[in-house]
Amino acid sequence: MSLRPFHLAFPVHDLEAARAFWGGVIGCPEGRSSAEWIDFDFHGHQIVAHLVAGLAAPDSGANPVDGHDVPVPHFGLVLTMDEWHALADRLTTAGVAFVIPPHIRFAGQPGEQATMFFRDPSGNAIEMKAFADMGQLFAR
Repeated sequence: MSLRPFHLAFPVHDLEAARAFWGGVIGCPEGRSSAEWIDFDFHGHQIVAHLVAGLAAPDSGANPVDGHDVPVPHFGLVLTMDEWHALADRLTTAGVAFVIPPHIRFAGQPGEQATMFFRDPSGNAIEMKAFADMGQLFAR
């Protein structure tokens, strides 16, 4: 499967906190930046942290999924299992609080996946997931 990179712009309350989290903890190389925004390479995708004065946490609620309250909105990536485990370890070591800790969702069912949810310093919800069998990505 060959996908074109996506672009996502999201609000942050502090660019230095975003730089430390997205660049340092998550490990995204930094691209262009200004006093108002920072581009990051999110596994080949372009995400841009935009400084928004007076930002309130962008949390609209949650939906129940497989026994957990999944934050909405959220964004993230599908990683390889090795990348997912390495990121879970890196986040744990960095002391990042999980909204939903790393676990296997839909165990033994179509779409079985490893998943975790956490928030960046501005409250943006992120889901990182992985499949042992990528053929299960859209399984019903």
